[in-house]
Amino acid sequence: MQEIINSGGMFLYFGLIFLIFYFFIIRPQSKQRKDREKMLSNIEKGANVVTVGGVHGKVIGFKNEGEILIVKVDDNVKLNIEKSAIASLKGEKAEES
Repeated sequence: MQEIINSGGMFLYFGLIFLIFYFFIIRPQSKQRKDREKMLSNIEKGANVVTVGGVHGKVIGFKNEGEILIVKVDDNVKLNIEKSAIASLKGEKAEES
């Protein structure tokens, strides 16, 4: 009978450890991934973006069904950047120039 109680307690500890992992590791990562996917899907023309490499620019167009962004970095500098390389959006939409 004691062995049944000890093994039940062991399952309780494993369950508790799983809950801790879920609430402190799995759930926050899942939320972060969903937020990033939402941000990437909502990028519009005129948005100020920052790439993972630290390049700041303004989106002026799209290629390949929106998977590649054309980003204006300076007056005569335009870069083609993969959508997955965008780290964040900065501020409100830029004024069209």
